[in-house]
Amino acid sequence: MQKRSEIVSARRIIVKIGSALLTGGGRGLDKTAIASWVAQIAELCKQDREVALVSSGSVAEGMARLGWKTRPQSLHQLQAAASVGQMGLVQTYESLFRSHGLHTAQVLLTHDDLSRRDRYLNSRSTLLTLLKLGVVPVINENDTVATEEIRFGDNDTLGALVANSLEADVLVILTDQPGLYERDPSLDPTAKLVHQACINDPALSEMVGESRSGLGRGGMVTKLRAARLAARSGAATVIVGGRENQVLTRVISGELLGTFLIPDTDPLTARKRWLAGQLKLKGSLALDDGAVTVLQESGRSLLPVGVVGVSGEFDRGDLVACLDAHGKEVARGLVNYNAEETRLIMRQPSSKIEELIGYVDEPELIHRDNLVLVG
Repeated sequence: MQKRSEIVSARRIIVKIGSALLTGGGRGLDKTAIASWVAQIAELCKQDREVALVSSGSVAEGMARLGWKTRPQSLHQLQAAASVGQMGLVQTYESLFRSHGLHTAQVLLTHDDLSRRDRYLNSRSTLLTLLKLGVVPVINENDTVATEEIRFGDNDTLGALVANSLEADVLVILTDQPGLYERDPSLDPTAKLVHQACINDPALSEMVGESRSGLGRGGMVTKLRAARLAARSGAATVIVGGRENQVLTRVISGELLGTFLIPDTDPLTARKRWLAGQLKLKGSLALDDGAVTVLQESGRSLLPVGVVGVSGEFDRGDLVACLDAHGKEVARGLVNYNAEETRLIMRQPSSKIEELIGYVDEPELIHRDNLVLVG
Protein backbone atom coordinates (compact mmCIF):
# COMPACT_ATOMS: atom_id res chain seq x y z
CA MET A 1 0.00 0.00 0.00
CA GLN A 2 1.24 3.50 -0.87
CA LYS A 3 2.64 5.47 2.07
CA ARG A 4 3.25 9.14 2.78
CA SER A 5 7.00 8.85 3.35
CA GLU A 6 7.32 12.50 4.40
CA ILE A 7 5.22 11.79 7.48
CA VAL A 8 6.76 8.43 8.37
CA SER A 9 10.10 10.13 9.04
CA ALA A 10 8.61 12.96 11.16
CA ARG A 11 10.45 13.42 14.44
CA ARG A 12 8.56 16.40 15.90
CA ILE A 13 4.77 16.40 15.68
CA ILE A 14 2.14 18.93 16.73
CA VAL A 15 -1.32 17.45 17.36
CA LYS A 16 -4.31 19.79 17.55
CA ILE A 17 -7.67 18.52 18.85
CA GLY A 18 -10.79 20.66 18.53
CA SER A 19 -13.61 21.36 20.95
CA ALA A 20 -16.31 19.39 19.14
CA LEU A 21 -14.20 16.23 19.35
CA LEU A 22 -13.04 16.70 22.92
CA THR A 23 -16.47 17.42 24.35
CA GLY A 24 -18.63 15.06 22.29
CA GLY A 25 -20.40 18.00 20.67
CA GLY A 26 -20.55 20.04 23.88
CA ARG A 27 -21.68 17.45 26.43
CA GLY A 28 -18.54 17.73 28.56
CA LEU A 29 -15.19 16.04 28.14
CA ASP A 30 -15.34 12.76 26.24
CA LYS A 31 -12.82 10.95 28.42
CA THR A 32 -13.03 7.71 26.45
CA ALA A 33 -12.02 9.47 23.24
CA ILE A 34 -9.34 11.49 25.01
CA ALA A 35 -7.91 8.32 26.51
CA SER A 36 -7.57 6.87 23.02
CA TRP A 37 -5.71 9.91 21.67
CA VAL A 38 -3.46 9.98 24.74
CA ALA A 39 -2.61 6.30 24.25
CA GLN A 40 -1.73 6.98 20.61
CA ILE A 41 0.48 9.94 21.55
CA ALA A 42 2.19 7.74 24.14
CA GLU A 43 2.88 5.19 21.40
CA LEU A 44 4.42 7.90 19.21
CA CYS A 45 6.63 8.96 22.13
CA LYS A 46 7.82 5.35 22.46
CA GLN A 47 8.97 5.63 18.85
CA ASP A 48 11.34 8.43 19.95
CA ARG A 49 9.16 11.11 18.41
CA GLU A 50 8.51 14.42 20.15
CA VAL A 51 4.84 15.36 20.44
CA ALA A 52 3.22 18.61 21.57
CA LEU A 53 -0.54 18.69 22.02
CA VAL A 54 -2.59 21.81 21.23
CA SER A 55 -5.92 21.23 22.90
CA SER A 56 -9.13 23.17 22.65
CA GLY A 57 -12.00 22.36 24.98
CA SER A 58 -11.63 24.60 28.02
CA VAL A 59 -14.53 26.89 27.10
CA ALA A 60 -16.75 24.01 25.99
CA GLU A 61 -15.97 22.02 29.16
CA GLY A 62 -16.62 25.11 31.28
CA MET A 63 -19.95 25.62 29.55
CA ALA A 64 -20.91 22.01 30.33
CA ARG A 65 -19.89 22.37 33.99
CA LEU A 66 -21.80 25.64 34.32
CA GLY A 67 -24.86 24.29 32.54
CA TRP A 68 -24.69 26.76 29.64
CA LYS A 69 -26.29 25.49 26.44
CA THR A 70 -25.00 28.14 24.01
CA ARG A 71 -21.59 29.75 23.69
CA PRO A 72 -21.71 33.20 25.37
CA GLN A 73 -20.83 36.35 23.43
CA SER A 74 -19.40 38.30 26.35
CA LEU A 75 -15.59 38.10 26.54
CA HIS A 76 -15.70 37.96 30.34
CA GLN A 77 -18.21 35.10 30.30
CA LEU A 78 -15.98 33.22 27.86
CA GLN A 79 -13.00 33.83 30.14
CA ALA A 80 -14.96 32.59 33.14
CA ALA A 81 -15.98 29.43 31.26
CA ALA A 82 -12.38 28.87 30.19
CA SER A 83 -11.19 29.19 33.78
CA VAL A 84 -13.66 26.57 34.96
CA GLY A 85 -13.13 24.23 32.04
CA GLN A 86 -9.35 24.38 32.07
CA MET A 87 -9.32 22.64 35.45
CA GLY A 88 -11.11 19.57 34.12
CA LEU A 89 -9.13 19.55 30.89
CA VAL A 90 -5.74 19.56 32.60
CA GLN A 91 -6.76 17.02 35.24
CA THR A 92 -7.93 14.65 32.52
CA TYR A 93 -4.76 14.91 30.46
CA GLU A 94 -2.47 14.67 33.48
CA SER A 95 -4.06 11.50 34.82
CA LEU A 96 -4.29 9.80 31.42
CA PHE A 97 -0.71 10.56 30.36
CA ARG A 98 0.55 9.52 33.80
CA SER A 99 -1.04 6.10 33.28
CA HIS A 100 1.37 5.70 30.35
CA GLY A 101 4.36 6.85 32.39
CA LEU A 102 4.51 10.27 30.74
CA HIS A 103 4.73 13.69 32.36
CA THR A 104 2.69 16.58 30.99
CA ALA A 105 3.00 20.33 31.29
CA GLN A 106 0.29 22.94 30.96
CA VAL A 107 1.32 25.81 28.66
CA LEU A 108 -1.10 28.71 28.19
CA LEU A 109 -0.19 31.22 25.49
CA THR A 110 -1.49 34.51 24.15
CA HIS A 111 -0.75 36.08 20.79
CA ASP A 112 1.79 38.38 22.48
CA ASP A 113 3.77 35.32 23.59
CA LEU A 114 4.41 34.33 19.98
CA SER A 115 4.54 37.75 18.31
CA ARG A 116 6.86 39.61 20.69
CA ARG A 117 10.34 38.28 20.03
CA ASP A 118 11.47 38.12 23.66
CA ARG A 119 8.38 36.16 24.71
CA TYR A 120 8.58 34.06 21.56
CA LEU A 121 12.11 32.93 22.37
CA ASN A 122 11.25 32.32 26.02
CA SER A 123 8.20 30.20 25.19
CA ARG A 124 10.13 28.38 22.45
CA SER A 125 13.00 27.57 24.81
CA THR A 126 10.56 26.25 27.42
CA LEU A 127 8.71 24.06 24.94
CA LEU A 128 11.92 22.68 23.46
CA THR A 129 13.22 21.88 26.94
CA LEU A 130 10.00 20.04 27.79
CA LEU A 131 10.23 17.98 24.61
CA LYS A 132 13.86 17.10 25.29
CA LEU A 133 12.83 15.94 28.78
CA GLY A 134 10.23 13.62 27.27
CA VAL A 135 7.36 15.73 28.62
CA VAL A 136 4.21 16.23 26.52
CA PRO A 137 3.27 19.94 26.53
CA VAL A 138 -0.50 20.49 26.58
CA ILE A 139 -0.93 23.89 24.96
CA ASN A 140 -4.02 26.09 24.89
CA GLU A 141 -4.78 29.73 24.37
CA ASN A 142 -4.79 31.65 27.64
CA ASP A 143 -8.49 32.51 27.29
CA THR A 144 -8.68 33.74 30.87
CA VAL A 145 -6.49 36.80 30.25
CA ALA A 146 -6.43 37.27 26.46
CA THR A 147 -8.29 40.34 25.21
CA GLU A 148 -10.09 40.38 21.87
CA GLU A 149 -7.22 42.33 20.33
CA ILE A 150 -4.60 39.68 21.16
CA ARG A 151 -6.55 36.48 20.63
CA PHE A 152 -5.34 33.90 18.13
CA GLY A 153 -8.96 33.55 17.02
CA ASP A 154 -8.85 29.75 17.00
CA ASN A 155 -6.57 26.94 18.11
CA ASP A 156 -5.86 25.92 14.52
CA THR A 157 -3.85 29.13 14.25
CA LEU A 158 -2.23 28.46 17.61
CA GLY A 159 -1.24 24.98 16.44
CA ALA A 160 0.36 26.41 13.31
CA LEU A 161 2.29 29.04 15.25
CA VAL A 162 3.55 26.38 17.66
CA ALA A 163 4.62 24.32 14.63
CA ASN A 164 6.53 27.37 13.35
CA SER A 165 8.12 28.02 16.72
CA LEU A 166 9.25 24.43 17.27
CA GLU A 167 10.15 23.81 13.62
CA ALA A 168 7.87 20.80 13.63
CA ASP A 169 7.85 18.29 10.80
CA VAL A 170 4.09 17.87 10.71
CA LEU A 171 0.93 19.43 12.14
CA VAL A 172 -1.96 16.98 12.58
CA ILE A 173 -5.34 18.69 12.96
CA LEU A 174 -7.98 16.34 14.31
CA THR A 175 -11.46 17.45 13.36
CA ASP A 176 -15.03 16.15 13.22
CA GLN A 177 -14.78 15.72 9.44
CA PRO A 178 -12.76 13.08 7.53
CA GLY A 179 -10.72 15.86 5.91
CA LEU A 180 -11.02 18.60 3.31
CA TYR A 181 -13.63 18.03 0.61
CA GLU A 182 -13.85 19.52 -2.88
CA ARG A 183 -17.23 20.93 -1.88
CA ASP A 184 -19.31 21.00 1.30
CA PRO A 185 -20.44 17.34 1.68
CA SER A 186 -23.50 18.38 3.71
CA LEU A 187 -24.74 20.26 0.64
CA ASP A 188 -23.34 17.95 -2.01
CA PRO A 189 -23.14 14.26 -0.99
CA THR A 190 -21.11 13.52 -4.16
CA ALA A 191 -18.24 15.78 -3.06
CA LYS A 192 -14.92 13.93 -2.94
CA LEU A 193 -12.31 14.01 -0.22
CA VAL A 194 -9.06 15.74 -1.18
CA HIS A 195 -6.38 13.20 -0.25
CA GLN A 196 -3.36 15.32 -1.10
CA ALA A 197 -2.60 18.81 -2.39
CA CYS A 198 0.13 21.43 -2.49
CA ILE A 199 -0.59 24.01 0.17
CA ASN A 200 -0.42 26.91 -2.29
CA ASP A 201 -2.92 25.42 -4.75
CA PRO A 202 -5.43 28.29 -5.23
CA ALA A 203 -8.25 25.79 -5.75
CA LEU A 204 -8.10 24.93 -2.04
CA SER A 205 -9.51 28.31 -1.04
CA GLU A 206 -12.70 27.58 -2.95
CA MET A 207 -13.27 24.35 -1.04
CA VAL A 208 -13.47 25.58 2.55
CA GLY A 209 -16.42 26.76 4.65
CA GLU A 210 -17.15 28.09 8.13
CA SER A 211 -17.58 25.98 11.28
CA ARG A 212 -21.09 24.64 11.93
CA SER A 213 -20.59 23.21 15.41
CA GLY A 214 -21.05 26.46 17.37
CA LEU A 215 -18.50 25.27 19.92
CA GLY A 216 -15.13 26.05 18.41
CA ARG A 217 -14.09 29.14 16.52
CA GLY A 218 -12.67 27.20 13.60
CA GLY A 219 -13.83 25.53 10.44
CA MET A 220 -12.09 24.30 7.31
CA VAL A 221 -11.23 27.87 6.38
CA THR A 222 -9.17 28.27 9.57
CA LYS A 223 -7.59 24.84 9.09
CA LEU A 224 -6.44 25.74 5.60
CA ARG A 225 -5.14 29.07 6.87
CA ALA A 226 -3.32 27.24 9.66
CA ALA A 227 -1.79 24.77 7.20
CA ARG A 228 -0.46 27.65 5.11
CA LEU A 229 0.94 29.28 8.20
CA ALA A 230 2.60 26.02 9.30
CA ALA A 231 4.12 25.64 5.83
CA ARG A 232 5.97 28.91 6.42
CA SER A 233 8.50 26.94 8.45
CA GLY A 234 8.28 23.87 6.23
CA ALA A 235 5.76 21.80 8.23
CA ALA A 236 3.33 19.55 6.40
CA THR A 237 -0.27 19.42 7.64
CA VAL A 238 -2.75 16.55 7.85
CA ILE A 239 -6.43 17.40 8.39
CA VAL A 240 -8.16 14.21 9.46
CA GLY A 241 -11.18 12.86 11.31
CA GLY A 242 -10.34 12.44 14.98
CA ARG A 243 -12.86 9.63 15.49
CA GLU A 244 -11.06 7.38 13.03
CA ASN A 245 -9.75 4.30 14.85
CA GLN A 246 -6.09 4.75 15.91
CA VAL A 247 -5.99 7.87 13.76
CA LEU A 248 -2.71 9.33 15.03
CA THR A 249 -0.60 6.20 14.82
CA ARG A 250 -2.03 5.38 11.41
CA VAL A 251 -1.41 8.87 10.03
CA ILE A 252 2.17 8.95 11.31
CA SER A 253 2.79 5.46 9.91
CA GLY A 254 2.04 7.00 6.52
CA GLU A 255 -1.44 5.61 5.94
CA LEU A 256 -3.50 7.62 3.45
CA LEU A 257 -6.02 9.10 5.89
CA GLY A 258 -7.49 12.59 5.72
CA THR A 259 -6.07 15.43 3.65
CA PHE A 260 -2.29 15.79 3.34
CA LEU A 261 -1.20 19.35 2.57
CA ILE A 262 2.37 19.59 1.33
CA PRO A 263 4.55 22.68 1.94
CA ASP A 264 6.24 24.15 -1.11
CA THR A 265 9.76 24.13 0.31
CA ASP A 266 11.93 22.34 2.86
CA PRO A 267 11.85 23.48 6.53
CA LEU A 268 15.29 25.08 6.66
CA THR A 269 14.85 27.06 3.44
CA ALA A 270 11.41 28.26 4.53
CA ARG A 271 12.66 29.42 7.93
CA LYS A 272 15.66 31.21 6.45
CA ARG A 273 13.45 32.94 3.91
CA TRP A 274 11.16 34.10 6.73
CA LEU A 275 14.10 35.48 8.69
CA ALA A 276 15.51 37.24 5.65
CA GLY A 277 12.34 38.92 4.50
CA GLN A 278 9.80 39.34 7.29
CA LEU A 279 11.59 41.18 10.11
CA LYS A 280 13.15 44.64 10.43
CA LEU A 281 16.76 45.09 11.45
CA LYS A 282 17.20 46.57 14.93
CA GLY A 283 20.99 46.83 14.98
CA SER A 284 24.24 45.37 13.71
CA LEU A 285 27.23 43.34 14.85
CA ALA A 286 30.73 43.84 13.49
CA LEU A 287 32.52 40.49 13.11
CA ASP A 288 36.17 39.58 12.90
CA ASP A 289 37.45 37.72 9.84
CA GLY A 290 37.38 34.36 11.64
CA ALA A 291 33.70 34.69 12.52
CA VAL A 292 32.83 35.69 8.94
CA THR A 293 34.62 32.62 7.62
CA VAL A 294 32.85 30.34 10.11
CA LEU A 295 29.44 31.68 9.10
CA GLN A 296 30.05 31.60 5.35
CA GLU A 297 31.97 28.36 5.00
CA SER A 298 30.97 26.19 7.96
CA GLY A 299 27.35 27.19 8.55
CA ARG A 300 27.92 27.39 12.28
CA SER A 301 26.42 29.63 14.97
CA LEU A 302 27.79 33.05 15.84
CA LEU A 303 29.60 33.08 19.18
CA PRO A 304 30.30 36.23 21.24
CA VAL A 305 34.05 35.82 20.77
CA GLY A 306 33.71 36.63 17.07
CA VAL A 307 31.99 39.99 17.60
CA VAL A 308 34.16 43.12 17.73
CA GLY A 309 31.54 45.87 17.67
CA VAL A 310 27.87 46.53 18.39
CA SER A 311 25.64 49.23 16.86
CA GLY A 312 22.08 50.12 17.75
CA GLU A 313 19.83 49.24 20.67
CA PHE A 314 18.11 45.90 20.38
CA ASP A 315 16.40 43.39 22.65
CA ARG A 316 16.71 39.63 22.91
CA GLY A 317 15.03 38.08 19.90
CA ASP A 318 15.44 41.10 17.59
CA LEU A 319 16.86 40.79 14.10
CA VAL A 320 20.36 42.21 13.62
CA ALA A 321 22.80 42.40 10.72
CA CYS A 322 26.22 40.76 10.83
CA LEU A 323 28.88 42.89 9.08
CA ASP A 324 32.38 42.07 7.90
CA ALA A 325 35.45 44.31 8.36
CA HIS A 326 34.36 46.45 5.37
CA GLY A 327 30.84 47.03 6.73
CA LYS A 328 29.24 44.64 4.23
CA GLU A 329 26.32 42.61 5.52
CA VAL A 330 27.14 38.90 5.36
CA ALA A 331 24.31 37.50 7.48
CA ARG A 332 21.39 38.42 9.69
CA GLY A 333 19.78 36.63 12.61
CA LEU A 334 17.89 36.70 15.89
CA VAL A 335 20.10 37.57 18.86
CA ASN A 336 19.91 35.74 22.17
CA TYR A 337 21.06 38.77 24.21
CA ASN A 338 20.20 42.47 24.15
CA ALA A 339 22.57 45.20 22.98
CA GLU A 340 23.93 46.08 26.42
CA GLU A 341 24.62 42.43 27.23
CA THR A 342 26.17 41.86 23.82
CA ARG A 343 28.62 44.72 24.39
CA LEU A 344 29.67 43.09 27.65
CA ILE A 345 30.20 39.60 26.23
CA MET A 346 31.64 40.43 22.78
CA ARG A 347 35.22 39.25 22.18
CA GLN A 348 34.73 36.81 25.07
CA PRO A 349 34.40 33.00 25.12
CA SER A 350 30.92 31.62 25.82
CA SER A 351 32.19 30.14 29.08
CA LYS A 352 32.40 33.68 30.52
CA ILE A 353 28.84 34.79 29.69
CA GLU A 354 27.43 34.05 33.14
CA GLU A 355 30.37 35.74 34.85
CA LEU A 356 29.94 38.89 32.74
CA ILE A 357 26.17 39.39 32.76
CA GLY A 358 24.97 37.24 35.65
CA TYR A 359 23.20 34.50 33.71
CA VAL A 360 23.55 32.37 30.61
CA ASP A 361 20.65 31.59 28.31
CA GLU A 362 22.42 30.22 25.25
CA PRO A 363 26.17 29.82 24.52
CA GLU A 364 25.58 31.25 21.04
CA LEU A 365 24.94 34.91 20.36
CA ILE A 366 22.96 33.84 17.29
CA HIS A 367 22.13 30.17 16.80
CA ARG A 368 22.64 28.84 13.29
CA ASP A 369 18.94 27.94 13.01
CA ASN A 370 18.11 31.61 13.57
CA LEU A 371 20.73 32.95 11.14
CA VAL A 372 20.62 33.40 7.37
CA LEU A 373 23.47 34.32 5.02
CA VAL A 374 22.85 37.28 2.69
CA GLY A 375 24.66 38.79 -0.25
